[in-house]
Amino acid sequence: MRKSHPVRRAVLATAATVSGIVLLLSLKPASDPGSAAAAGGAAPPAAAQSPQGGAAQPIGNGTVTGDAAQTQYGAVQVRLTVSGGKITRAEAVQAPKGGQSDQVTSGSVPRLNQAAVAAQSADIDVVSGATYTSGGYKKSLQSALDKARAAAGSGQGSGEGAGGGSAQARTVTGDVAQTQYGPVQVRVTVSGGKITKAEAVQTPKGGQSDQVTANAVPKLNQAAVAAGDAEIDAVSGATYTSAGYRQSLQSALDKAGG
Repeated sequence: MRKSHPVRRAVLATAATVSGIVLLLSLKPASDPGSAAAAGGAAPPAAAQSPQGGAAQPIGNGTVTGDAAQTQYGAVQVRLTVSGGKITRAEAVQAPKGGQSDQVTSGSVPRLNQAAVAAQSADIDVVSGATYTSGGYKKSLQSALDKARAAAGSGQGSGEGAGGGSAQARTVTGDVAQTQYGPVQVRVTVSGGKITKAEAVQTPKGGQSDQVTANAVPKLNQAAVAAGDAEIDAVSGATYTSAGYRQSLQSALDKAGG
C-alpha cells in the first residue's frame, strides 16, 4: 500500500497541471480584442462620431410672420415669436373660416401651435381631419422659420446686431387686418428709427378689388414712408383697403418698437 503513494501523487500532480492549462486556455478568448469588439466594445467611439448631421442654423429673436399658404378651404398664415433662439410661441394669424371650417380650425390650430413649439421646426404631424389646414400651416411655418434664420444670418433679429445699433434695418410684418373686401397686411422695413420701405403683402383681390388695390396700395406705401407712422390719409375710393392698411401698418410699427 505504501508503494502506491508516489504513483498516486504523480497522477494527481499531472491532473492538476492539465486542469491549470485547460483553465488558462478557456480564459484567453475573453482577453481577445476581437471578441470585445464583437460584443459592442467599439460602440462608444462610433457613437461619439455620429452627431446629428451638424448644428441647425440658428433663428433670430423677435416676431416673424410666414407667407400665407393658400389651401382648398382658405389661407393659413403662421406667426412665430422667438426668444433665445427658440420658438416660444406659434399662432395662426389666418386660418380657414366659415361653415365647417370654423370647427376644423378651432380643433386643429391649437394643436398645430403646440406642435410647432414642441418640435422647434416645421416637421410636425398632420392633425386628423384637418389635412389641408395642417399642410398650409406647415408651409407657412417653414416660411416663418426661413425668414427668422435669414434675419439671424444678417444680424437683423430684434435684440441682435453687431454694432449697428438702432440704425440697423429691420423688416417687420404687421397683423392681418380683415376688411369687407378681403385681408390687408403690411410689411415695413425700419432703419434708424424711420420707415424706409412699406409694402402690402396681402390685399383684396378679384373683380373691382384688383383695380382699387392697384390704384390705392402704391399711394398708401408712399404715404407710410413719408409720414413715418400710421397716421396716413385714406385713398379716395379705397376706404376699406385704406383702413385695413393703416391697421396692419400700426401693428407692424408696434412690433418694431414704435
